[in-house]
Amino acid sequence: MTTDDLHPREKQRGPVTLRRERSDEPTTTDQRLLDSRGPSDWVHTDPWRVLRIQAEFVEGFGALAEVPRAVTVFGSARTTREDPEYGIGRKIGAALAGAGFATITGGGPGTMEAVNRGASEAGGLSIGLGIELPFEQGLNPWVDLGVNFRYFFARKTMFIKYSQAFICLPGGFGTLDELFEALTLVQTKKVTKFPVVLFGTEYWGGLHAWLRDSVHAAGKIGDKDLALLHLTDDVDDAVRVVEEAYQAWIDTH
Repeated sequence: MTTDDLHPREKQRGPVTLRRERSDEPTTTDQRLLDSRGPSDWVHTDPWRVLRIQAEFVEGFGALAEVPRAVTVFGSARTTREDPEYGIGRKIGAALAGAGFATITGGGPGTMEAVNRGASEAGGLSIGLGIELPFEQGLNPWVDLGVNFRYFFARKTMFIKYSQAFICLPGGFGTLDELFEALTLVQTKKVTKFPVVLFGTEYWGGLHAWLRDSVHAAGKIGDKDLALLHLTDDVDDAVRVVEEAYQAWIDTH
């Protein structure tokens, strides 16, 4: 064993140590930062993305830190203003505002706009957490407090952290994604009891029946897991579930 094997050449790049063939990097961090003559590919490297991700969390936490008790409402971006679901969204937003809850949506058009609109018109706090997508518009005009995200996982953290419940109106993959993520976090005790309301028995009834008759019947979920879901067509009933869950949470804290 040679001296080079025992003490290989090394180079420090901040907290990172580079040895042997990795030590021959032609530039330093400061040089890459200050030298503007090269290509802009550096903004797409993984270390830079980490800082961008960190910034999204900092901005989100900062913007939402003083938000009062809130409920996130999900639904389709494709709902038209003429669709009855749009009217239901407005009623839910207004009812949550009347019960003293801020309303959080994905900030987009369709059902999200309807819920934000209902909350804003009723004098409640209307929040939109947008996401950078190639096919949807920016935040809808009824958002009072808006934050745009590049990364879904940062946005999802804000939905969970600042909500006391979810209400899911008819929606697509995005709504299903958030629905099952919330259920998984409660099941694994990552968050405390977190009620999820499925609004629209005709739309959600098949899914609920499958979870009951197939997933639950096969022993893949338990009675408590299935009980996390509340199926309804009534706005007042949906808000009641939210209020009771919030009061139960208050009583235990």
